[in-house]
Amino acid sequence: MKKKIAGICLSAGLAFSSLFAAAAGAEDSWYQYPRTDITRGNAQLEQPDENGQVHSFLTGKLTDESIAHTRPMAVMINNIINAMPQSGISRADVVYEAPVEGGITRLLGIFEDYADLTKIGPVRSCRDYYVDFAVEFDAFYTHYGQTGYAYDLLNSSMVDNISGLQYQDGMGEVYGYTGEDIFYRTDDRPAPHNAYTSYDRLQTAIDRNGYSREFDDTYTGHFLFAQDGERVSYTDGTADYIRPSLYTNNPHFEYDEASGLYKRFQYDGPQIDELNGEQLGYTNVIIQYCQIQPYDDNGYLNVNTNSGGEALVFTNGTYCTATWVKDSDWGPARYYDASGSEIAINQGKTWICIVQDTKKADLLIE
Repeated sequence: MKKKIAGICLSAGLAFSSLFAAAAGAEDSWYQYPRTDITRGNAQLEQPDENGQVHSFLTGKLTDESIAHTRPMAVMINNIINAMPQSGISRADVVYEAPVEGGITRLLGIFEDYADLTKIGPVRSCRDYYVDFAVEFDAFYTHYGQTGYAYDLLNSSMVDNISGLQYQDGMGEVYGYTGEDIFYRTDDRPAPHNAYTSYDRLQTAIDRNGYSREFDDTYTGHFLFAQDGERVSYTDGTADYIRPSLYTNNPHFEYDEASGLYKRFQYDGPQIDELNGEQLGYTNVIIQYCQIQPYDDNGYLNVNTNSGGEALVFTNGTYCTATWVKDSDWGPARYYDASGSEIAINQGKTWICIVQDTKKADLLIE
């Protein structure tokens, strides 16, 4: 294992790369310096009940302590039409959808209970803002490739990443690579849309890198959930149909009253999981507006993940207008209503749509 100092892997050099420094230096208020004070093993976690269960950080539901008190796995998932259908995505308890180059989106699935999954993906490359989202849950971060703007963050001691590539062109070795056996390719679709991983392979990567499965001592969770046996609704309006944006995959959600879930659609049809054939559905949907600007002429995006902004929170066929705020650069986003009270969401899975704050007119609620 490579030794790290001051948050940077020694094999990558002691200073931030000139590429990243030029694009997001100290003069950029969006820039966040990696943490170097992470400690594990003494977090103040919920004590299990008589059944050995605690409330999940991801869903709020009572879950076996061995699962809920193990750091989750965040995986970059391809979301263009050539990657459909995806595998294992229905098992992600939280999914982020954010734009990348050319108006397409990429997904970050955050998994808690996935020990039986032998196929997760297709796994795709990293963008720096997805790392920010993973860190908000103190998750391991899995990716196959990366943009240069993410290189220094991935190689900092703050991020426990699992990389499918060993080197970054023109920059050097990527910390987190643990061997070719952590990912595999299928022959049913062309590269780069055919790279997958599995629970067992990811556990091997964690062990080879010497990562701790224990939560950061400062971690206290991301969401405020409704209490056991309660189901919240909001009063700003009803929402049976949500179009969060006009991304090229034409995403939208339709509320299914029978299940209490927002069913996910894209590319003019239901989004399904290849492993079970089921349509994706979520108890909560959050639209989080962020400032976004281009890094360069190639279309790589600089997404402001730490300054806060407007949001909308949907559950139970209703919605609440909100603001999102962070107490610290690397802390979780919290959602507040107009009175300043933190918004409780219902226990269950959550999909978070990251949308540019200048494109609020794309929203459609019916």
